[in-house]
Amino acid sequence: MARMSRNKASKTTSAGAGLAPNPFAALAGLGELPAGPGDPSHSTPAVPAKSSQRGQPHTNRGRVDIVRQTAHRGGKAVTVARNFTGIGLPEKQDLAKKMQKACGVGGTVKDGCIEIQGDKREEMKRILTEAGFKPVFAGG
Repeated sequence: MARMSRNKASKTTSAGAGLAPNPFAALAGLGELPAGPGDPSHSTPAVPAKSSQRGQPHTNRGRVDIVRQTAHRGGKAVTVARNFTGIGLPEKQDLAKKMQKACGVGGTVKDGCIEIQGDKREEMKRILTEAGFKPVFAGG
């Protein structure tokens, strides 16, 4: 079996020889172009935060039950937040990510419920309260 040497001859090209011309060179001759998205004079309307019909921020987005479970998990505790009303999967995933980061543990969103590893009921309650929900400890 032949061995290849590690010293490979490098190919050099003279300045610009064999390279394609600049594709943006033709744009210089067009004159005035509209401002791009990075231009500060081009402003987009600010997206308002979710608020109620009267303009107040959401402070009551419904009751959420917080339950600690160990069944079918080999004795390991899992904290579950369930009975969310009116929010979609992306918002649940964002809430789950915040909870995981705050608690320093793993978690997931399954069947419309947020599951966080360990007994983290107080931390979940704090995050859900900040998000405008009314968390309730359920199930003993």
